[in-house]
Parts: sequence; structure tokens; C-alpha cells
Amino acid sequence: MSIFVKNEELFSIVQKIFNEKIPFNKTLGMQVELLEDMRPVIRLEMRNDLVGHYLRGMLHGGVIASIIDVTGGLTAFLGVLEKSGNLQIGESMELLPNLSTIDLRVDYLRPGLGHWFIATGDVLRIGSKVAVTRIELHNDETILIAAGTGSYVIS
Repeated sequence: MSIFVKNEELFSIVQKIFNEKIPFNKTLGMQVELLEDMRPVIRLEMRNDLVGHYLRGMLHGGVIASIIDVTGGLTAFLGVLEKSGNLQIGESMELLPNLSTIDLRVDYLRPGLGHWFIATGDVLRIGSKVAVTRIELHNDETILIAAGTGSYVIS
């Protein structure tokens, strides 16, 4: 089954899957906020149960790695859609079960301090089987907290 979609429809579908259907994303509170030119923007509100350094109230490094990985995976998926040249969501959704992380590198650049955080992703390369993405995590003051590179199986 193949359904042609516009970006607004794609955003709605992606939001439903990533915000509501994936329990881990819900547990951490990740929300797909925007698809900007097929680039995902994922927001995470700071909560006490996400603190990793209790004296400073910093976001846990594992949470930082998780939002970078989720954003990278979504970026890879959107890259596959864009590479196909015609947003055929039905066929592309069949690739989603095969999407998985091969490798993830996270550089923790500054303390994870903030009221909320925004992760954005860019495609570095989309091949026939592997996608490579670059992800940045900024806090509510637009300070770059962490950056990552992820490789994902896409077939």
C-alpha cells in the first residue's frame, strides 16, 4: 500500500509514531516538535527524574545519548523518504521495522543544564543500506550541549 503525503501529513504520522507508539520516547518525554525541510526537531522537557548529577541538576548523559540516537534514527528515516523523491509513506513505513542503530558517537560538550532541550538532525549520507546522520542538542538558551554522529541500517 502506498499513500502520497504532504509534509503536514507526514509530520502528523511521524508525531503519532514517535510521540505515542514508542514507549521509551514516552518515558523520557521526547516530543517531535517540527519537521523543518525534512529535518526533525525533537524537544525534551527537563524533569527531576532525568537528572544525572544531583548536585548540579544536570541532564543524565544516558538521556542525552538517547535523544541524540532517537533524533538520528528519525533523521535517517526522513532521509530515506526524501531520497525516494516522492513521499510515498506506505512503502517507506515498511522500512521502519528494519531501522536500527549501527554506531553512535556522542560528544558531551557542556553540562546538561536547562529547562528544556532541542535536538536537531541532518543527513550526512544516505546509501542503499546505511544512513549516517549528524545530531545537535541545544538547551533553552541555545547553548550547544552535545553533538553526535549516528549510523543506521535503513534496509
